[in-house]
Amino acid sequence: MKITGNNIVLIIAVALIIQACTSSHFREEVQITSDYSYHHDMDNNDNFSPDDQWLVYDTRDPKTGIGACSTIEKVNIETGATDVLYHIPNNHLWGPGVGAVSYSHTQNMVIFIHGILGITEAYPYQQWRRTGVIVEDSIPGVPVFMDARDVTFPFTEGSLRGGTHRHEWRRDGQWIGYTYNDAIMKALEDSTKEKWNLRTIGVSKKMQPVRVDYEATGENVGGTWYSVLVVRVVPNPRPGSDEISHASSDSWVGTRGYQRPDQSWQTARAFLGKVKDKDGKDVEEVFVVDIPDRIDVSGEYGPLEGTKTTFPMPPKGTVQRRLTYTANSDYPRCEGVTRSSADGQWIAYQAHDKKGVKQVFLIDPKGGEFLQLTSHISDVQSGVRWNPNGKQVCYVWDNCIVVCDVRDGGFTSRYKRLTIPADPPPTNLVWSHKGKMIAYNREITEAGGSKATKQIFIIEL
Repeated sequence: MKITGNNIVLIIAVALIIQACTSSHFREEVQITSDYSYHHDMDNNDNFSPDDQWLVYDTRDPKTGIGACSTIEKVNIETGATDVLYHIPNNHLWGPGVGAVSYSHTQNMVIFIHGILGITEAYPYQQWRRTGVIVEDSIPGVPVFMDARDVTFPFTEGSLRGGTHRHEWRRDGQWIGYTYNDAIMKALEDSTKEKWNLRTIGVSKKMQPVRVDYEATGENVGGTWYSVLVVRVVPNPRPGSDEISHASSDSWVGTRGYQRPDQSWQTARAFLGKVKDKDGKDVEEVFVVDIPDRIDVSGEYGPLEGTKTTFPMPPKGTVQRRLTYTANSDYPRCEGVTRSSADGQWIAYQAHDKKGVKQVFLIDPKGGEFLQLTSHISDVQSGVRWNPNGKQVCYVWDNCIVVCDVRDGGFTSRYKRLTIPADPPPTNLVWSHKGKMIAYNREITEAGGSKATKQIFIIEL
């Protein structure tokens, strides 16, 4: 080959890439699941068992979704052995279906979406026709319905009227948070043709069982926890206001909330809320909702159980606050699941920097100025997960898993690639409780096979 200036530049570039890809920061990727006949979807949840020995997942096919998924499994990290925690015999494409499973942080039990018992082909699995079910490892196959559902008027305090999703235990085991769609408001939308099927956020507290009226088709379900909505949504937010029409991408703030100036602790959930900018365009911003210890007292906006034409309303003392204002910037919009450090000091999210590159940002749940954590030359590809020690976050960038220290100093010295770039990139990152492992999904094809399936991998740190 004739050596030219362009060749030299190319040789140097290749050498730098090889040097980067042989960095000592790379960790061995260990494949934990190996059955290529079905998927092992961790769904960006809390998948590690309390002792970090098991990972839980659902077996859905992305093409048919949760409604057609019949099984929740766990896999042992050391042996690769799998156990079925829950299975719906004779499940159909239209439901009931199960999926989106998370482990408790304190007990050997999981929670997941379960289509309601009244699902039929004519009335299939939907966002507003599902509930949360808890199953203990020691009693597999035995469902405990967590959130009560009552769609027959008069409605019941402590129950909801639709479907809960992406359930997340708080680390003390006493609260569960989730997103929610309301069946009564969906019916109102169908009759009025006005947008009322609005996603919002609820919480359940381990207080007392909630009994509801019997309903012959199985639409009503009693629950073992007390449930309320904590975020208010409206179909048409006023431009330039803090009103929102959609709430999602939520998670608990801190292990027990965030610390107020008086050193007391405030229970809260962070989330993305969809506002309208001054020109009426939709923009997602970071919000936080402060939640009172008592959630069984109605607040100023209406009854906890809702009415025939209104959502269930938040309990007394609930405060919904906006933290970011990207709507006024050159690159409006926040993205990713909001995630908090264990001490409740920071909420991480994704937004664009001044160059239009998607980065990781941090903001205090009490409010104030944001901090830009990353300075990559191209977009960060996933939301972050925090090391339980609060000193690092991991995320996907340049088709690699990256760990970044949360500390002062130059950015290039704070981040490390842990995996070699691969297409498609890893997804559904989750950090183990002790901070020693990161688990994730990869879509791969068995040698000689033709279909890629989601398999579970780990790297040890």
